[in-house]
Amino acid sequence: MRDPARRALRRRPVLMTERLILRHLRRRDLPSLYLILCDDEVMYAYNGAFSKREARAWFNKQRVRYRRTGLGLWAVVLRETGEMIGQCGLTRQPAGDREVLEIGYLLARKYWHRGYAVEAAGACRDFAFHTLHAPFVCSIIRDTNTASQKVALRIGMRRESEFVKHDRGIDMLHYLYLMTADDYQRLC
Repeated sequence: MRDPARRALRRRPVLMTERLILRHLRRRDLPSLYLILCDDEVMYAYNGAFSKREARAWFNKQRVRYRRTGLGLWAVVLRETGEMIGQCGLTRQPAGDREVLEIGYLLARKYWHRGYAVEAAGACRDFAFHTLHAPFVCSIIRDTNTASQKVALRIGMRRESEFVKHDRGIDMLHYLYLMTADDYQRLC
């Protein structure tokens, strides 16, 4: 992809909030991404830390998503310092017997409990309804991940259902948190 206009578009932020920039991942983000995805505590909902090889595959998967749909998990960057502190974005994900538009979020441990996940996920929610005109958005959250469940609730989602997801060799119970466009209109 050598088109300068497309390259410039990739470099621009996808979303901005008061404290955060959400943008496409770049190769120079890999060390920060490794710190997040290779941390057992951060990745407990995924049944443990990723290897560097798995983290690199995750990175490549996001880049493919950007090219194909414009969506994916974006780098979450502090506006004040330019430091990448996590990922948040919109992806198409299987949820039981259907495919949904999911808001996903994952932050480096040292940035937990500061409201960044709520801020980033709320911006993604707004983008889904205002720009994509989505009829609904979801978050798929492991049953043991109470912190992420609280984020979903704080941005106005409600727990709709549960299903078992087979990932990394094991079956894991997940909850589907959901917000419809009508729910969003009532929230605004």
